[in-house]
Order: sequence, then structure tokens, then C-alpha cells
Amino acid sequence: MKEQAPQKVRFITVEADLAGQRIDNFLRTQLKGVPKSMIYRILRKGEVRVNKGRIKPEYKLQADDVIRIPPVRVPEGAPAPSPKLDKIAALESHILFEDDRLIVMNKPTGIAVHGGSGLSFGLIEGLRALRPDAKFMELVHRLDRDTSGCMLIAKKRSALRHMHEQLRTGKMDKRYNALVAGEWPANRFKVKAPLRKNTLQSGERMVSVSDDGKPSETRYRILKQFSGATLVEASPITGRTHQIRVHCLHAGHPIACDPKYGDSEFDASMRGKGLDRLFLHAQSIAFIHPATEERMTFTAPLDKALTDSLMALNAPSTK
Repeated sequence: MKEQAPQKVRFITVEADLAGQRIDNFLRTQLKGVPKSMIYRILRKGEVRVNKGRIKPEYKLQADDVIRIPPVRVPEGAPAPSPKLDKIAALESHILFEDDRLIVMNKPTGIAVHGGSGLSFGLIEGLRALRPDAKFMELVHRLDRDTSGCMLIAKKRSALRHMHEQLRTGKMDKRYNALVAGEWPANRFKVKAPLRKNTLQSGERMVSVSDDGKPSETRYRILKQFSGATLVEASPITGRTHQIRVHCLHAGHPIACDPKYGDSEFDASMRGKGLDRLFLHAQSIAFIHPATEERMTFTAPLDKALTDSLMALNAPSTK
């Protein structure tokens, strides 16, 4: 395996916007493609210095800190994804809004938000490849791999902090469209059920309703009733893993084509109507802009697979 020629020693002065970030996380953004084990090794050996002194991985950066980054040899095994790759280049057309602080994406289904678990790259790696000059780029929140729709990415650490505060205090409003099995009751406006996350031996994550789980709440509104299915709007009040999917299942109305929590009979009927993906879409997001303090709302259109399946449900039966 070839190795890249080592870089020279670099000295970086920390901008005020990066204050509060851990040194190990900072190095991961500076040394793209370098394994985490190597980052912790150079920290442990004292090759990384802050203001000429050794620091621990959990050290939090201060404004005007001077960081010494040593030359690092990286095996040329996993280069950063090229912006020319079709899948990455296609992300450009999914950007709904971008300024110097934020990107609002309409995330396509089938792409993970970050690499790992056998995936060479995800949404965030793709965006970093598209914007190589961006000094900072991090996910504000997550969407499951099969879920599409509105997704926020911060381009400044201050924007990330601002967005996280809105998530904590309920100032951010996220609404999803979900097609569920059966007739959702007209008088069911919310599901409150504690959720517990389990990791199976295979490494797969499964979430279940459990008394010892974390408090979780989702609000619901019926958008359209079909024969044997309902299109609902789901608004998560809390932000647990797989929350909407498990709450729909708990209510007795699993989401169409959900590989983890679905109903096989309902899924088979929907596949017969051309649906080949989870019918869960982050339809809109509203938040306060971190710089202008203006309330902003963005909506993401449903993709063709979702709109076609709704049209098929609307079509009169041929029986």
C-alpha cells in the first residue's frame, strides 16, 4: 500500500468560532482520512502541541490557541471521495439553501448521513468533498439512511451551538410525512411512549417501547385517508433514534416499507404499487437563523417514488 509523502509541520491559530471544540475532534477535521487510532497516538506521544505544551484528547480549544500539527503519513487506501463522483455531484442539486453558516439539504433516500458500518462515505463526507474550502462542516441532527428530506448542516461551530440550543429548547420545528398501515384514528393526536435503544450481536440497532426507556413524544395529524392506509404528519417533540417509526408501530400503524418495524402484508401491497423505499420524509423544518435571528422555514418536495405511490393509492380499484 502506497503512502502519501509526509506533510510539513503546521501551526494553526484557533479562531474564536472554534473555541470549545475538543482537540481530538478538531484534528479529525484537519487530518481527513487519518484513522482515529493514529490521531490518539500522536496526541498521546505529545506530537500535537497547544501553545507549546502537551494536551489530552479531551482538551477544549480556546480562542488564539496555537496548535502544532505534526506531519502524518497516511496510507493511500481511503482517499476522500471525489466531487466528480456522480452520487456526490448530485448532492449539489439537493441543496435547498446555503449561506456562510448553514446548508439546508433535501437528503435523498438511501444515503447515510455519515460514513461507517462498511460505508465509505455519507452525506457529510460528500458535502465536505463538494466544499473543500469549508473549514468547518458538521451535521446539526440526523436522519435515518432510508429517510429523505430536510436536513441541517452547520458551517460554523457557533451556528452548530445555536442550532443545538434550539433543538434542546423546542424552538426548532420538524415535520415529517409518513404513510402508515390502516386507518389512523381521527382522535389520536400524539403518542407518548418511552423508547430504549438496543444493539444486536450483529451490530444492528433496534429500538423498542420500554418502561425503562427515555421519555419520547410524537404529535400526529391526518393529512389524507386512503383505503387501507393513512398519510400522516408526524412532529417529534423529542429526538430519539427511530422515534417516529417505533411510535407508529406502537400505535398499531407501522410505516410503509419499513425494513425494521414494518408489516410484511402491508409492505407487500405497497411494493405492488411501486413503492421500493421507506415512506418517511422530513417534509419541513423551521428554525431561527443563527446570525439574523430571523425565523426561516424550508420544505422539501417528495421524491418520485413517494408521489407515485400516493397516486397509485388514489387510483380507482380495477377489481
